[in-house]
Amino acid sequence: MYAVFVILMSSLIIGDWILNFFGITISSFRVAGGILILLMAISMMHAKTSEFSRTEEEAEESETMDSIAVVPLAIPLLAGPGAISTIILYAHKASGLAHYLLVGLVIFATCILLFLAFKSVPYISKYLSQTSINVFTRIMGLILAAISIEFLANGLKGLFPALL
Repeated sequence: MYAVFVILMSSLIIGDWILNFFGITISSFRVAGGILILLMAISMMHAKTSEFSRTEEEAEESETMDSIAVVPLAIPLLAGPGAISTIILYAHKASGLAHYLLVGLVIFATCILLFLAFKSVPYISKYLSQTSINVFTRIMGLILAAISIEFLANGLKGLFPALL
């Protein structure tokens, strides 16, 4: 969870600077992030693991590593492109120290919840069947798809204000 916290906090702090450095507008980033999150949501609605999660090289390397905490667990599964783009987009909604502290607090709370969720997996798995896990995954995929469409719509409004 430390790696997830560090990755997401880094995205919060330097994400806007990276966009400015490469000359990327927040609207185009919203569209790109929305498409990426939509692809993840579609994968979830089909109840299969994402094909974007890792490459063959990463899979081979993770077999020889003592720990999979950073790759592939923290990056790209928990703090992947979707999470990073979401953090950058929410950080851009307002400015000021209070807003950044609030988003940082949300990141911290999310990491605590992830830790607790991973700790409770052995107990929860005793009561859930694979079918119920797939149903839950599809429902969460639908919610994630709706969030991604919001990102896309807001990004397109910013890119083409005269059309909307």
